[in-house]
Amino acid sequence: MERATEAGRTARSARRRRRGAATLAGLALLVCAAAALLLIGRRPLRGLDAAQVAFATVRLSPPDRETEAPDLERLAALLREVRIYRADQTFDEYAGQAAIFDLTMTDGTQREIVAFSPFLVIDGVGYRAAHAPCEALNRYANELLAS
Repeated sequence: MERATEAGRTARSARRRRRGAATLAGLALLVCAAAALLLIGRRPLRGLDAAQVAFATVRLSPPDRETEAPDLERLAALLREVRIYRADQTFDEYAGQAAIFDLTMTDGTQREIVAFSPFLVIDGVGYRAAHAPCEALNRYANELLAS
């Protein structure tokens, strides 16, 4: 009888250890996934299609000049590549050139996207962003205003 009781305790103890190890492994996986998401970021405009944009203007500040964006396909492709990491409202403390894209969508809504590396401001909400896509948007805006 004592052996059966002791065997039962040993089996329960082994189950607890396995359950604890599985919980720990699940928690580690969750932490790794969260860290990967922070490092990789997300692309909030990845579903943007040029057909959704009826009209777009580009403004550079400075020099506070504005023009129409004639190539909506290229603009949409550049915007799809933008990658943000976390919300950050300190963009107004930085100095530099901002490329402001005002989009009028086919459904009548307005979107304002400001590329201000290392920030991207989407409809007034600032985010830390990957440098290369922001720089590509800024370069595109400068090309439009130079032509």
